[in-house]
Amino acid sequence: MTPTAALAALEQVDTPFAALFRHGSLEVEIYRPVGVDKQTPHRRDEVYVVVAGRGQFFCGGERRPFESGEVLFVPAGVEHRFEDFSEDFCTWVFFYGPEGGEVL
Repeated sequence: MTPTAALAALEQVDTPFAALFRHGSLEVEIYRPVGVDKQTPHRRDEVYVVVAGRGQFFCGGERRPFESGEVLFVPAGVEHRFEDFSEDFCTWVFFYGPEGGEVL
């Protein structure tokens, strides 16, 4: 699925995210918050691949800049959010693994 098609699917729902694909434990979403990212910690590990935009990424007490094309990892249960992001910001979201995250 292209980012354009994913964003078109997002326009059909009244949330900043839309689930696009599931297989086993993998779930793929598109996420595009408007103004403020109101996420709360998730029960599974997740990977973001930033489609467009830039801003600051807060994760586990640390803040760092991000830009289009970056891959960001968030372990299950960790507080995280996007801050000061540009109006065009959107990202793929990949949830995977068991609740509580993978154990190494």
